[in-house]
Amino acid sequence: MSPRHHTNISGHPTPSRTPQSRHGPNLNTQSDLYSLSPVRFDSQRLLLSPRKAPRAVSKVPFKVLDAPDLADDFYLNLVDWGGSNILGVGLGSCVYMWNSTSGRVTKLCDLQDDIVTSVSWIQRGTHVSIGTNKGLVQIWDAEKQRRLRTMTGHTARVGALAWNDHILTSGSRDRLIYHRDVRQPDQFLRKLSGHKQEVCGLRWNTEDGQLASGGNDNKLMVWDKLSETPLFKFSEHTAAVKAIAWSPHQHNLLASGGGTADRRIKFWNTTTGHCVQELDTGSQVCNLAWSKNSNELVSTHGYSQNQIVVWKYPSMTQVASLTGHTYRVLYLAMSPDGQTVVTGAGDETLRFWKCFGKRERDGVGGDGAGARMERWSVIR
Repeated sequence: MSPRHHTNISGHPTPSRTPQSRHGPNLNTQSDLYSLSPVRFDSQRLLLSPRKAPRAVSKVPFKVLDAPDLADDFYLNLVDWGGSNILGVGLGSCVYMWNSTSGRVTKLCDLQDDIVTSVSWIQRGTHVSIGTNKGLVQIWDAEKQRRLRTMTGHTARVGALAWNDHILTSGSRDRLIYHRDVRQPDQFLRKLSGHKQEVCGLRWNTEDGQLASGGNDNKLMVWDKLSETPLFKFSEHTAAVKAIAWSPHQHNLLASGGGTADRRIKFWNTTTGHCVQELDTGSQVCNLAWSKNSNELVSTHGYSQNQIVVWKYPSMTQVASLTGHTYRVLYLAMSPDGQTVVTGAGDETLRFWKCFGKRERDGVGGDGAGARMERWSVIR
């Protein structure tokens, strides 16, 4: 046996020199190898870096419109912002249109012997539906300022309307919901009779074909497509359910809010039928709307603070709380670009708030249009 090679007990040759690393010794003092801390250096850098500042939301509306005779009625839905950037507002017997680009106000119609109880724009196009106190549903071509048809069926006021392409759904104080195909001469396609009191909230999830309805019977129902039997009937709210909103970011995620005796926002998985989260807001929940551009939502409230709150989902931390209305904030609509919300109240004002940022892929910022608007004007 050569003196330069020895055999160990297991029979393998033992090298005479310690093997060298191909990369040489690690002389980096910032290496985790030399750290006495259980926290890695890259994690320490992250923890010690300055916190990202929370997104700033202006506490002051950038525009206020006077809206004489805007009803202080929780069960009505009198404000909607259409895809063609026109705001529709029901004031007494009239519907007015405000063009957010030009600032021009136009009277669409005067029902004269009836009262407007709901306004809803079709998703694409210039058709707007109007529900009335006498139980009628009218469809107007807003561009030509011409009434296209009047539909009957309800025996009491129509406080809620929702579109899903050519299907217009109406909810009434008569406790019924009607699906109407506006292309057909028939007054309605289906009659839904699940609620025991006035239907005050209606929202279509156009992606998944589900309809959510809320009523003064404290019930929230989910209907699949045009089915006459509810898929789910939720009884967890303890006050009227007007505030309903489908998430545009997550399939089958529904948010609902309860009235004065409830004050809660609840989130539902409408695939499983489970309540996945809830939050006591401390005041009547009048409206809910999800941001189109980020995983956030906005709620409006009544007694006692009359506030507008922007929430981050799913943590439900407050991004901002906005005040200024002196009555319950009963009406809420969002601009087509998703950056601005308009709120309305019985104090007869409409207030415009810049709540959300623009989509990253949008080439144009959202501040221009708002900055160009005059701060005060009258809706009629």
